[in-house]
Amino acid sequence: MDELRDGVHRVMDEVKKVILGKDDCIEKVMAAILARGNVLLEDVPGVGKTEMAIAFSRAMGLASNRVQFTPDVMPADITGFSMYRKDTESFVYRPGAVMCNLLLADEINRTSPKTQSALLEVMEEGSVTVDGVTRQVPRPFIVLATQNPVGSFGTQRLPEAQMDRFLICISMGYPELEDEIAMLKSRHRDRPLDCIAAVIHRDELLAMQEEAENLFIHDVLYKYMTLLSKATREHEMLELGMSPRGTLALGKMARAYAYIAGRNYCVPKDVKRALFDVGIHRIRLNQKARIGGKRPEDILEEVLSRVREPKLGEKT
Repeated sequence: MDELRDGVHRVMDEVKKVILGKDDCIEKVMAAILARGNVLLEDVPGVGKTEMAIAFSRAMGLASNRVQFTPDVMPADITGFSMYRKDTESFVYRPGAVMCNLLLADEINRTSPKTQSALLEVMEEGSVTVDGVTRQVPRPFIVLATQNPVGSFGTQRLPEAQMDRFLICISMGYPELEDEIAMLKSRHRDRPLDCIAAVIHRDELLAMQEEAENLFIHDVLYKYMTLLSKATREHEMLELGMSPRGTLALGKMARAYAYIAGRNYCVPKDVKRALFDVGIHRIRLNQKARIGGKRPEDILEEVLSRVREPKLGEKT
């Protein structure tokens, strides 16, 4: 187990060669990958979202495809399609972009809702259905999607059903002054992505994911996570709280954080950290909250303060 966990940190170290000063974001994406989840990176153009996704695919030695989502991208470009071959007088399946280990869905909210919905099945079930035939995508399968802020020119809001299928949604933000200066110094000639080496392979990642899944969570933490989700549904400033899928995501991310930290069990701080990653894009503020200038982060802070943090070892 220790050797596999070392691989996790080797992957993050490789990505840090490209993404400077965003160690926390890198760890969040790594945790989501360990939890077999999909990641939505939301931010303004030019802060490194696409580079981070490419760096992860190269550092893990995964077969990857990239789709630049535009209004003319069709569902068949994603899922594949059947083509008639005259010589055999039969239809042959032509794989779409999803037939890979890591799909980089760039600027996903610039395409039509019809094309966005083509990802729903594969993100949830790891399969695509074309002409009534269901095909499994390779394992592991991860979607790393980027989107520009809602309201940017040419964007369309992702529906709640699709947002809920992303395990986490994070924002990278602008780099600190020192990091941006270092980037200016290092990139006038070189392209850091060319220096990324594959430090693990596909089977190692699958083994890491299985180990992370099997980490121990005490019953009091299961109850804590459920109470946190319930508190979002009952909060007076939310019109939409976390779904049961969000509660499951909370457990997955908590395990992944514990795995990265080198523990074989989860503690309350794993759950508290994961709540923001899995909750921000799953809750919807009501009019009272918007008028009051509240942010989703503020509401989740209130939820944490209202639900008592458990002590490990106590009875449920």
